[in-house]
Amino acid sequence: MNGNKFPDGFLWGGATAANQLEGAFDVDGKGLSVADAMPGGKGRFAALGSADFDWSIDESKYTYPNHKGIDHYHRYKEDIALFAEMGFKSYRFSIAWTRIFPLGTEDTPNEAGLAFYEAIVDECLSYGIEPVITISHYEMPLHLAKEFGGWQDRRLVGFYEKFAETVLNRLGQKVTYWMTFNEINSAFHFPALSQGIVPATGGNNKQIIFQAFHHQFLASSLAVKIAKKVNPQIKMGCMIIYGTSYAWDTNPKNQQANLELNQEMNFFCADVQVRGEYPAYTQRIYNKYGFDSIEMEAGDLALLKEFPVEYIGFSYYMSSVVNATDPEAAKAMGNLLSGVKNPFLEASEWGWQIDPAGLRIALNELYGRYEVPLFIVENGLGAIDEVDEDFYVADDYRIDYLRSHIDEMANAIADGVDLIGYTPWGCIDLVSASTGEMSKRYGFIYVDLDDNIEGTGNRYKKKSFDWYQKVIATNGEDLA
Repeated sequence: MNGNKFPDGFLWGGATAANQLEGAFDVDGKGLSVADAMPGGKGRFAALGSADFDWSIDESKYTYPNHKGIDHYHRYKEDIALFAEMGFKSYRFSIAWTRIFPLGTEDTPNEAGLAFYEAIVDECLSYGIEPVITISHYEMPLHLAKEFGGWQDRRLVGFYEKFAETVLNRLGQKVTYWMTFNEINSAFHFPALSQGIVPATGGNNKQIIFQAFHHQFLASSLAVKIAKKVNPQIKMGCMIIYGTSYAWDTNPKNQQANLELNQEMNFFCADVQVRGEYPAYTQRIYNKYGFDSIEMEAGDLALLKEFPVEYIGFSYYMSSVVNATDPEAAKAMGNLLSGVKNPFLEASEWGWQIDPAGLRIALNELYGRYEVPLFIVENGLGAIDEVDEDFYVADDYRIDYLRSHIDEMANAIADGVDLIGYTPWGCIDLVSASTGEMSKRYGFIYVDLDDNIEGTGNRYKKKSFDWYQKVIATNGEDLA
């Protein structure tokens, strides 16, 4: 494309999550989170999905890379300076709930935690970087998961409301862009991360998952309500995982299966949070999974309607293919999205199918459905990076991945989509959410740590660092 591809003020930047890079898991009054109980290694999801997993921390059996992370807690100034050198216009990060309320049930917040995040905000602002905050990103207090069964308990609405009110009151005059929950719809397939529910506490029961969704929706609307009182200029968004999905063929059974997957995974949570009401297909979903309804109280639906979110933040890594007619079809690997293999696509080292055109489709589908601003807050390529003797990584494969996706973003903007920003995932190497590994790297900045968090921890610029610096400097005009 020629001409002005991206609007003035486009929020180029990068994204991280507290539990994956901060470390210092027991420092300055921080309590234990569900992330602190997630073991490292490729068996992480299997452990969390086992029937006997009870959120215990067993260091004789597992490693816990999140406990140390990349020590961003002590090195945030160094990291943000590197982000500023790249030219970031925005930086998406999250607040560790347990730094503010260690158990989640306290009346008084932990001042050390609030001071830490205010320092991060101030550091960003000193470089002209717009902070973009996720209130809760896969790190609810472990106490709330163990004692209350996570978000299936309505009392968590009140605990989250206090948490949101506390951080909004502290930071709401300085930070415009917020999101309530990270990838809230991921719980449809794996509720351990965002809902704190494992099989032992109902994680295989769809009625419990949808009840938990309802409580999260209420909490999200309360956060919007609080934000508007604190500062009317605040923009509160939701955040979903989005995977463009294709039917395998023109067989009506596969078309219907694809429709249902899109409704359940891609649209349900956004329908409620953006439109402020449950969609017409809700009852069909309930019936499909063998229950009639969930519990609601008077005033719940009115709250959802009055305080919807104002924009959609979403992650996009891969697309999927639905084949309901051939149970023997070759499966594709994935994180929380999989499906069958698409013969037209290549895949990453972790089997994720790389589909830049699917991002343009996703943007058009979301904007056509909701007509609210969109913000791509995660996108990137997890890969094994090889360093030379100077710790330099020639990651042309990452540059190619990002370039192709940015091209499709420009096409979507030309289609008429209102896209406000792009923060690729893991702008600095950090612990993977899906595998608990450092070796699955996404960043523009290499961190000298292995899967056991051993190494110097020093930061080194990859080839993609200079490339992304140029992309931002030219507002997406120069992608060479």
